[in-house]
Amino acid sequence: MTDTEYLTQILADQNLGSDSAELKALIEHRDEVEELLRSSFPDSSPTIRYGGSRAKGTLIKESYDLDIVCYFENDDVSAGETLEDIFTNVEKALATKYQVQRKRSALRLRDSTSAVDFHVDVVPGRFTDDTKTDCYLWQAEGTKQRLKTNLDVHIAHVRDSGVVPAIRILKLWKARRALPVKQFAFELMIIALLGNSKTLSLPEQVKKVWTEISDRSEAVAIEDPANPTGNDLSDILAGVWWHLSATASDALATLEAQGWSAIFGDIEEEVTESVLHSAAATSFPSKPHGSALNG
Repeated sequence: MTDTEYLTQILADQNLGSDSAELKALIEHRDEVEELLRSSFPDSSPTIRYGGSRAKGTLIKESYDLDIVCYFENDDVSAGETLEDIFTNVEKALATKYQVQRKRSALRLRDSTSAVDFHVDVVPGRFTDDTKTDCYLWQAEGTKQRLKTNLDVHIAHVRDSGVVPAIRILKLWKARRALPVKQFAFELMIIALLGNSKTLSLPEQVKKVWTEISDRSEAVAIEDPANPTGNDLSDILAGVWWHLSATASDALATLEAQGWSAIFGDIEEEVTESVLHSAAATSFPSKPHGSALNG
């Protein structure tokens, strides 16, 4: 088996089957959240969509989330006068059914009694105008409280990057090493590092990313593709760069000494059939444009 075949089978095994218990649970939570949000804001007509790794093509079974965006119209104040009001009011609505944890621009949902993580993030926001394309999000962390962004631009930037398999295998590496970096920033970093290397094989792309991270003393410069002149995201990487660099160096040393299986595990013979079946099947049933999982 070649290195490319090995990594391809590892990725195939990370697909989430359409009949999986994980997917069925996410669909159930998705429907409950949408019903709760619409009933909580009867005077509004929020746009509720699903964005993230399914639409971008970066889903892996080992680390996945469901992003539910809830964007209110630009002139709608019934859900709140300010972005912070909207964020707080959506949080209060969700808290009637779930335990809610604040993140930078999202609300993480857990079971109300057991605190089991549902892998669901709700992202409240407000459209900037009547076109319902760009939107503003409130940020609970950092010095800049308002973030202008665009879900469709995010999805297209990653989906059409030409390096999605590399993003997926490195996402698996990140998950197994518990690297404390936000996934979207991680994806932007990989795309930036592989900008001129799309024709390389998958193993060579992965090694290039690890080498670049290991060799650089400072974080890679990344910007929000939906607002490149107003949202420098490099600080997200800067705070964890030493950790990323050390872990990338370790990955290169392990690869040199022991090979790919020392990093991603052996492929068991009895697993191969299910892996190949998984590769042939879709990870999720198709959704309308923009429907996705994030993680």
